[in-house]
Amino acid sequence: MRRHVTLIILLMAVFFAAAAGGTSPERMTIQVREGVLRTAPSFLARPAGTLKYADTVDVLSGRNGWFQVRSLSASPISGWIHGSALTTKTIVLVAGSKNAALAARSDEVALAGKGFNESVEASYRETHQDIDFTWVDRMETFTMAPRQIQAFLEDGGVSGKGGAQ
Repeated sequence: MRRHVTLIILLMAVFFAAAAGGTSPERMTIQVREGVLRTAPSFLARPAGTLKYADTVDVLSGRNGWFQVRSLSASPISGWIHGSALTTKTIVLVAGSKNAALAARSDEVALAGKGFNESVEASYRETHQDIDFTWVDRMETFTMAPRQIQAFLEDGGVSGKGGAQ
């Protein structure tokens, strides 16, 4: 009888572990200076929060290059972030370290992913010397808060659900 009870308990434990997925979420680290969490897997989705370089997250799910994550900070936040902002490597910040200053911003990673970087820009400028880049250079200095960008998109009727769905 005792053996049957032990066997039943063991089988139940295996069943519940399999039903729960049996594994813990994958842990990843933010590899950009600032990563914006979004409410949906799209660059047009409303911002849900911001994570900083070396913050650690649990990956809950993923699709089409986007990952639904939960931060492991004292005040955890959840949302979607593009995979280009994440790494499986553990990043450890050390006092006096230059790592954070050298990290790429999420917009730099996005542009590099599209094949655009300082070298490409320099080459384009060289082959298009007749074009005045003054206003392009000036626009690159403009910054907007995520809420301002979201208001702009809503005023223009751009859906925050776009992208990978």
